[in-house]
Amino acid sequence: MSISDLTLDLATYDGEVKVLDDISLDVGRSETVGIVGETGCGKSVLAKSILNLLPHGIARYRRGAIRWKGENLLATTRRRLRQVRGTEIGMVFQDPMTFFDPLYTAGSHMMEAIGHREQVKGGSMSRAQRKAEAVDLLSRLGLSDPERVFDSYPHQLSGGMRQRVLIGAAIVGKPEFLIADEPTTALDVTVQAQILHLLQDIVKDRDTSIVLISHDLGVIASMCERIVVMYAGTIVETGTKRQLLSRPAHPYTVGLTSAVPRLGYPQKQVKGIGGHIPNLLNPPPGCRFAPRCPKATSLCRSEKPALEALSDGRRAACHYPEPVA
Repeated sequence: MSISDLTLDLATYDGEVKVLDDISLDVGRSETVGIVGETGCGKSVLAKSILNLLPHGIARYRRGAIRWKGENLLATTRRRLRQVRGTEIGMVFQDPMTFFDPLYTAGSHMMEAIGHREQVKGGSMSRAQRKAEAVDLLSRLGLSDPERVFDSYPHQLSGGMRQRVLIGAAIVGKPEFLIADEPTTALDVTVQAQILHLLQDIVKDRDTSIVLISHDLGVIASMCERIVVMYAGTIVETGTKRQLLSRPAHPYTVGLTSAVPRLGYPQKQVKGIGGHIPNLLNPPPGCRFAPRCPKATSLCRSEKPALEALSDGRRAACHYPEPVA
């Protein structure tokens, strides 16, 4: 997957919201990349853009491309997109409470996903075989009574159960590339660990690439070797897990890591990031983080910093990055 110079506006009654600005990101085979940032930074919009799931007429791609195996998904046909969705690229959506159709059972949603996979890939499984596969996957996802869950309607399941069924529907198509948008939000710590182990097994057994979106730096650290930090629709820093978590270069990444509680004595005070994300109807002319940045100067407020390589190989979009050597 290769995203280059992606710039996206969303049309609203108040004007065009500049949601994504010059996003460039590459994901290799069997690689797990984490995307972190505050709510409203554009992470989910970027994820939905990969599969062209944003409403037509509202989403306006100003420039850029999203290439899957060399094919630009923004320029392909709807027929081709239907083939890609679910079988080549899967997605775990963020909200399990509203994703499912309340008139259909959990099993129906999974059977539909398996049927789509068989249709696209030319399979010939019987209904009984499809059900057996779905039930087995629900069991692997940590559901103690998978048969009952298979026959249950969404309102009969807890939020955590719905989340696991949602993950199952995304991976049952055996995609080569998986987008996981907050896949463990509604789960307790034990089940969260099971899901993360399952995702790791998928990467290992199927050579699947994963883009993992999460607010939880602990989840990102346990799953990903490379991290992308987004702020207000831009990428502000990208590098390895060790680089970003041990010695962040961008002031925003410094703020994120400082806001994470840590065990130990003496206890370190948790520091929040002052201010709020700017209104993207009219974003700041220079660095979008400048209004909240303690190091901002007149240069930051007038000139947008480029995402440039630092001495240790990571990239940061900052005029005055923290020393990394």
